[in-house]
Amino acid sequence: MDLRLRGKRVLITGGSKGIGLAIAKEFAAEGCNISLVARSIDELNNAKAVLEEQYKVQVEVLAIDLTQKDAAKTLAKNFPQADVLINNAGAIPAGTIEEIDDETWRQAWDLKIFGYINNTREFYKLMKARGHGVIINIIGIGGERLDAGYIAGSVGNAALIAMTKALGSVSIDSGIRILGVNPGPVSTERLEFLARKKAVVQFGDENRWAEFQKEMPLSRAAKTTEVAPTVVFLASDLSSYTSGTVINIDGGITSRNAKR
Repeated sequence: MDLRLRGKRVLITGGSKGIGLAIAKEFAAEGCNISLVARSIDELNNAKAVLEEQYKVQVEVLAIDLTQKDAAKTLAKNFPQADVLINNAGAIPAGTIEEIDDETWRQAWDLKIFGYINNTREFYKLMKARGHGVIINIIGIGGERLDAGYIAGSVGNAALIAMTKALGSVSIDSGIRILGVNPGPVSTERLEFLARKKAVVQFGDENRWAEFQKEMPLSRAAKTTEVAPTVVFLASDLSSYTSGTVINIDGGITSRNAKR
């Protein structure tokens, strides 16, 4: 299917690996020009090389710590013509309110929660002036499947879901669509890293990490390639009447638990 995205300029934070890179590949396959943002210039350059070689599109990269003051303004200055912004950078650690101290909580929120908010604010202004644009927030099912053992993530993701729905409900009047995608567990390096740590605690053997996937739909986590296509479709004009909506891609986990 031709999503009519060829030539669009797409900015992806956290775009050097995992879900972000998978999204970049899907946009590149549609003929979009890609801008990637992450902390590691080496990982960014590796991703740039792959995209340029496989898809023959223009790729820009910027290494930046998005927790720093005015980072969002820097993105807006470097990529003012972005047609699509994908807010994806951020990882909030698991833990109870007793385990997550103030510094850890604030650092995690500075990157993901306030990072998404600040990026949205800056690019919303630019897109509103042009009369068009799409912002998609990659959030997570923790914002709906509330878990006291993932307190910082559940509260933060719930806030991003609320922001996406609230702002997206009116942004469409200015030609801007704002949407969210809530992935469930996704097979990434980070998921394996966290599962290995959990396996050490629970089983005394990190190599038993894959056992945690037995209770997931299809007995596995989602693939990044099962998340990225939905993001790209939502960014296209084929989804032009969609705004203020958040879509779960979790194999039914959220709904399954709601029935219990």
